[in-house]
Amino acid sequence: MDCLTPALERTDPISLIRLHDVHVRFENTQILREAFFRLESGDRVGLIGKNGSGKTTILKLVLDQIAPDSGTVTLDPGLKIGYFSQFSELNGASTITQILDDLFVEITAAEAELAAIDAEIAADPTADLDALINRQAQLFEDMDRLDGWDYRRRIDTALTTLGFSEAHRICPIDDLSGGWRNRAALAKILLEAPDVLLLDEPTNYLDVAGVEWLEAWFRDFRGAAIIVSHDRKFLDAVVTRIIEVENFHLHEYAGNFGEYIVQKQFRLKTLEAQFVHESELLAFEAEGIADRREAAKAASKGLDNQLAKIKKTRAPRPVDQIITEIYGGLHIKDTLCRIESLSKAYGDHSLFSDLTFEIRRGDRIVVLGSNGSGKSTLLRVLTGEERADAGEAVWTKGAAVVSYNQVLAELDLDDTVSHSVNAMPDSLALTATRKSVGRFLAMFQFSEADLKQKIGNLSGGQRARVAMAQCLLSGASVLLLDEPTNHLDMASTQVMERALLHFPGAVVVVSHDRFFTDKIATRKLVFGTNSARPDEIDVRVA
Repeated sequence: MDCLTPALERTDPISLIRLHDVHVRFENTQILREAFFRLESGDRVGLIGKNGSGKTTILKLVLDQIAPDSGTVTLDPGLKIGYFSQFSELNGASTITQILDDLFVEITAAEAELAAIDAEIAADPTADLDALINRQAQLFEDMDRLDGWDYRRRIDTALTTLGFSEAHRICPIDDLSGGWRNRAALAKILLEAPDVLLLDEPTNYLDVAGVEWLEAWFRDFRGAAIIVSHDRKFLDAVVTRIIEVENFHLHEYAGNFGEYIVQKQFRLKTLEAQFVHESELLAFEAEGIADRREAAKAASKGLDNQLAKIKKTRAPRPVDQIITEIYGGLHIKDTLCRIESLSKAYGDHSLFSDLTFEIRRGDRIVVLGSNGSGKSTLLRVLTGEERADAGEAVWTKGAAVVSYNQVLAELDLDDTVSHSVNAMPDSLALTATRKSVGRFLAMFQFSEADLKQKIGNLSGGQRARVAMAQCLLSGASVLLLDEPTNHLDMASTQVMERALLHFPGAVVVVSHDRFFTDKIATRKLVFGTNSARPDEIDVRVA
């Protein structure tokens, strides 16, 4: 299918969800215009786009949480929908094990009746065996139909892979942290196996093993799904087509994320060819006007502006050059930190022991491991937020360190974006040209209007972009990043990747985003590898 073909053109009659000519505005802001979309049986749609482009709006339309200003949203009668977002949380006094067991009441009832029949046959050989055996056969068929023979194994596998220890499983949901209640909600929705899954950033709080388990789970899932995610490897493994929300419209691309990249490049080249043709016509028109007195009139100013924009577009400044200009004056020492015999435990639970390595100029160290293995704790020890039980991290004199997560947490809500991104005492914005800084911020999707906004008026994703821009412009020698892709959209993540690849200092990053880590890593610290004790860390070249 041609990548420009709108979803409306799909002719398969088995449509579960249909959006027809949908328009949505919030106050004075256009969100969707002429949006057409169909979700069909077996579809796995990856919904992508910049933060604020309308992805979550589409999910809310399907869930009937908002209504379109015009157009229609239609769902098949009786459609069972499961919705999960990064803000979903279970609550209550029940344990997660009890909640998941309750999903299988029909199976547990059949199990109980089968056990009662076995007991009755064993206790009374004179019982009506024919009736009991017939009933037993019916129950066996029910168990087969419900796929009920191994439901306990499915529950255990889901909880184990999502990181639930025995203590978590017997703890009331209300006593769990927000992150664990979020994972509990994901486990419940997946095991409910609805007709359609709506997943909004499902991988944000999963480790690599959890993401890979979710990918494997999708291989057996027979329903349809709409998945909002910036995890490119996850989209590659799971989706059958991509819908990109761009300029208020939905653009469809057949295949997974890798195929989307190829098709999007082709689409942009096609649009560029059309644009160049239109540009030449405009230029020709301008020459004709210039030969007449009308060229001097104010009406021609609009055309002059158009031509100026065209000239800029036809000769774009390379992204890499913008970044290297920013970092041109940043001088970094060779050795930045020596970590010697570092150990940390919580009670009897040892996270790392006798850890020794160096952080050097040019290092991009990715820290990997399961949830709870100690990755974030290591970063907090390096920043001094937590004390090590033994050993030390010795920073080279003058080596400035900045933590993305601290910057994000400490953003001044009354500050403007423009002032905040340049707020660090050694900010590169103080030495780089204003033009270079402006281009750098434009790559992070900050418009002139955005720069004047107060931080408190921004969304979570926009604040994450401010914090990341502030870190990249901080002038620090070392950047410490804990799950930096979680709240960035795909475009911002790609800019961050380019900036980190050109960053002359060192980067230490915890991330479950495999596409991101594969792209930037020069070294890896791997917690609890298969051949090691849980508190041993394998330090290796990427």
